[in-house]
Amino acid sequence: MAKVRGAIVVDTERCKGCELCVGACPTDVIGMAEEVNSKGYHYAYMKNPEACTGCVNCAIICPDGVISVYRVKTT
Repeated sequence: MAKVRGAIVVDTERCKGCELCVGACPTDVIGMAEEVNSKGYHYAYMKNPEACTGCVNCAIICPDGVISVYRVKTT
């Protein structure tokens, strides 16, 4: 049976660090960066990429639509 691996891409310059995606992630993939973007916000990033299933919860809850989710089937 094929296993689904996911990945997210965050537009770090548009992310305002609301952390809604962190709570929405069922596999604890997303964290907040120590660095800040040009607007002074800590932005979301994949702190645990191997755990991502591509469930899309983070992209759905993001109020600014700055998260893109990709899925790849592996064998």
